[in-house]
Amino acid sequence: MIASESEARALVREYGDAGAEARCERLLTMLAEENARQNLVSAASLTEAWVRHIADSAQLLQFVPRETSGPWLDLGTGAGFPGLVIAALRPDLPVIMVESRARRIKWLQRVCRELDLRAARVEGSRLEQVEAFPAAVVSARAFAPLDRLLALSARFSTSDTIWLLPKGRSAWDEVNRLTGWRHMFHVEQSLTDPEAGVVVGTVAGPAASSGIPRKQKAQRT
Repeated sequence: MIASESEARALVREYGDAGAEARCERLLTMLAEENARQNLVSAASLTEAWVRHIADSAQLLQFVPRETSGPWLDLGTGAGFPGLVIAALRPDLPVIMVESRARRIKWLQRVCRELDLRAARVEGSRLEQVEAFPAAVVSARAFAPLDRLLALSARFSTSDTIWLLPKGRSAWDEVNRLTGWRHMFHVEQSLTDPEAGVVVGTVAGPAASSGIPRKQKAQRT
């Protein structure tokens, strides 16, 4: 379990390139400054931002093969987690961040410019208005319940797309209750929160009208 800044920095060095740690430092400095102007994250979380925001996002890279070339689609990016962190660790990887709120859009675009994240871009609109494309990875942190999320975003998925969905305490329950989809989801224990899980897996598409046998209950791993 990652519980300290030093452990979070080690994770960044493991999954990021040579400049990843410095970019994350700059990101957190900008976050603290911007948080005084708009409520991006809770003020309390800034005291442990390396764990709560950087490591919590960076841990998703453990489920993505290093040879993956993208694109990575991050839904409802908000303050930039996990999208900005993934882009900061892997600046070679196309990261597309979907966000509809104007002030958040400007924030995300400014960070991308200042950190020179040339492969990253912001889709400043509602997800329903984004033109579909095949994503290598789809991520979403606190965007929508799992069934609603799939209904909105399955059009970006192929059978090979990796879904990475930090879900907090609801992860196991949401997977267990999911019906109507042919999926291979399981839940991985979060590295930053002993009570949280990350939904990981693939989606083959909607279940046939005749019905698909229910998946076995998700197991904590």
